[in-house]
Amino acid sequence: MASAGGNIFHRDYLSSLGQNFAHLHSHSQLLAGIAGITLLAGLSQLFTQGSDEEPGLLRSLLLFAWNCFVKPHAEDGTGQQGHLESFYANQAGIYDRTRKGLLKGREDMLALVAAQLKFAREKGDRKRIWVDVGGGTGWNIEAMAEFVDVPNFFHKVYLVDFSPSLCAVARKRFERLGWTNVRVVCEDARKFRLEDYEDGLAGMNPTRSPGLGLGYFAQKRAEYGGADLITMSYSLSMMPDYFSIIDSISSLLSQDGIMGVVDFYAQSSVDFAFRNYTGGIHNRHVNYFSRTFWRGWFDLDRVSLEPARRDYLEYRFGTALTVNDRNKTLGHIPYYIWVGCHKKPFSSSSLPHEIIERIDAIATESPLLLPVATTKASNILTRAVERTAPEIRSKAFDAAIQNISAQLPLPSFFYQNHHWRIYYDDQLQKHTQFKDEYIYAFTWEDSLVDEQILKLGPDDVILAITSAGDNILSYARQSPARIHAVDLNPTQNHLLELKVAAYTASLPYSDFWKIFGDGKHPAFRSILVTQLSPHLSSRAFQYWLSKADIFTSPSSRGLYDTGGSKHAIRIFRWISHLFLCRGAVQALLAAKSLPEQREVWNRRLRPALMSKLVSSLVVSTETFLWAALGVPKNQLAMIEADYRAQYPDEVHSRSEAVLRYMVDTLDPVANNTLLSTENPYYHIALAGQFSPQCHPDYLSPRTHRLLTRPGALDGLRIHTDEIEQVISRFSPGTLTVAVVMDSMDWFDPASDAAGKQIGLLNKALKMGGRVLLRSAGLKPWYVEEFENRGFECKRVGAREEGRCIDRVNMYASCWVMEKVAGLPPLTPPRDGLGEGGSEEGWMLDG
Repeated sequence: MASAGGNIFHRDYLSSLGQNFAHLHSHSQLLAGIAGITLLAGLSQLFTQGSDEEPGLLRSLLLFAWNCFVKPHAEDGTGQQGHLESFYANQAGIYDRTRKGLLKGREDMLALVAAQLKFAREKGDRKRIWVDVGGGTGWNIEAMAEFVDVPNFFHKVYLVDFSPSLCAVARKRFERLGWTNVRVVCEDARKFRLEDYEDGLAGMNPTRSPGLGLGYFAQKRAEYGGADLITMSYSLSMMPDYFSIIDSISSLLSQDGIMGVVDFYAQSSVDFAFRNYTGGIHNRHVNYFSRTFWRGWFDLDRVSLEPARRDYLEYRFGTALTVNDRNKTLGHIPYYIWVGCHKKPFSSSSLPHEIIERIDAIATESPLLLPVATTKASNILTRAVERTAPEIRSKAFDAAIQNISAQLPLPSFFYQNHHWRIYYDDQLQKHTQFKDEYIYAFTWEDSLVDEQILKLGPDDVILAITSAGDNILSYARQSPARIHAVDLNPTQNHLLELKVAAYTASLPYSDFWKIFGDGKHPAFRSILVTQLSPHLSSRAFQYWLSKADIFTSPSSRGLYDTGGSKHAIRIFRWISHLFLCRGAVQALLAAKSLPEQREVWNRRLRPALMSKLVSSLVVSTETFLWAALGVPKNQLAMIEADYRAQYPDEVHSRSEAVLRYMVDTLDPVANNTLLSTENPYYHIALAGQFSPQCHPDYLSPRTHRLLTRPGALDGLRIHTDEIEQVISRFSPGTLTVAVVMDSMDWFDPASDAAGKQIGLLNKALKMGGRVLLRSAGLKPWYVEEFENRGFECKRVGAREEGRCIDRVNMYASCWVMEKVAGLPPLTPPRDGLGEGGSEEGWMLDG
């Protein structure tokens, strides 16, 4: 923080011109503004003499403008310290007052590192040490008191800065506060050594020789040091010799220490797009005009925004969390927050290669389980497994080997406190196609029926589609051995991660309910940063930080008015307004009995929703069906085919087929399930939030108590990929249950994709293993595909006129496919491959 020469007047001027250099109307306006600032700055000389009192706001701003825009940097031959004094000597006393609006993200960085330290728990008698490099006036250290009790949480705090003027302000600050554990060291950060000040660390690093003999050159700095926390706040950008600074910091940081950095940056996607170790690239790219302007602008004050500083930091350390943001009050200046650790994943009980092997094993479901009894944050790999099939490797392992061979840090997933989120490449088109939006904010699968059908036990290993994660948490409350959640859309997994983080952080039930029950929480951003961040992957944390206004903004309708499914809810809201039946919706939600609910439905709501006009203009369109309900064209074709078979004498059209499907879906629900207390799936669609009387089982106080227990979710693995990509890397015969929802409906009957996935499921499942699926068809075409590949198929539910298949009633049938045989060996065709030229025909039961 000592190092940011900020140009507040310039930023305010830019804000008035549109907050971005690209939006400036003309160069003459910019020059006129600079001329005006210069004139005001010249007047500052009237205020710089004859007073020892703390300057007022006007004088502070004038002093700031004078030193930043007019006064030349001194060239007195004293090097970097002389340059710093030339810049700071006359403004050290007003530094904090004039940087509040400029140096954004400092509180967030401190909150993030404090959360990481608190998660690491107490370390016995070990003394916790913090080194604030470029700490300037000590603002960071005092601000940390908002998150931890600095005098008691830290044994010792060292503020290291090269500016005597700023250090003098810092000493006065801590004298005023009475914090005797803080020591201000005015020294070049490259030369600072903890062992010079801490007796207990003397053996950790070689002691510096007093002379420059041969022993001096023979000294080698240790790989790690004794600092539990190192921070740099807007200082790295002002350090000319940043390579040696970053290298020196590495030898200060303890094995499992945390490092936090916040600073300006200006970078193009060309620089980082090919890297997998940056912790995510959300909002990192800065457009050409902005990065050109800000680099030149800050260069006037010797603040360097070239990409190499951040690049080298990320190369030299491992990235745990990172944030890319803009200072929206001052010209949208780009800044980043970075939280990291040593490049090697140090652990008190495991070597780096062992950690990589274990993470690889938990992603591939090796059959031999070895329990690991540990509560250490750095070693939460419970139920880790010993590899028995070395030829089966996860994508995480492949990425780790590639990075190690290139001397790069591991992907950020390896530096997480929890290893439930499995590595994926977020820059692949198959992931970016979703444009950072999930489809489902809540899950349309009846978890109660799933529980009754599956009857999960402690030995079950489940694979299930993530969706919004509600079903995954329903399975978790039944305590199976492991759950593999799979979704190609990264943001669906981000939503699950958020829920899992809230459980793991033992978030109080009242807060948990506000976030996921009401879908709104005014303190969500603070909770995310201070409590949930240690339990989230970097990408998930970035995502929810950027979406915090969903929960906090007064104008937002909350979590359940987001995602692709929001379109269905909004259209329903629009239709109810158009037909003047919003009051009927409220009456439906308030109904205390089924007769009362049926009266409201049949007399007031049904005529509007079930009209042919609504079906023709809205509901039956492919755009609505896909964007709002997630119905792909192949599933729509199944609905139309069943309609033609059931009603052969009627006029066949898409709108008629969809209308009939709606009638068969909604009428039984409205007539047989009480929406106010029994049916959370339609309650949320109508009300926009759950109620204490009507909610999914994962939102119950009982489930909250169960899943907030230590280790309750250690068996969870979250894969961001296609189902076939995940199960193809499983050890054969290890799954007991696969829940694929209605995903089989999405396959094209003319392709062999469904048969291929069914074959992979057969290989991954144990004998007697089951596939649970739902379908929009009464007897989907792929049932025969299952039967031809070793499964016995049983329909366990089908929609009948006037009756519900479950509380959702969205699907026409529900099936359990049980594995009764491995894939039969086939006679090889002439090309040496299986049927259709596919090697899948040769897979045998594992």
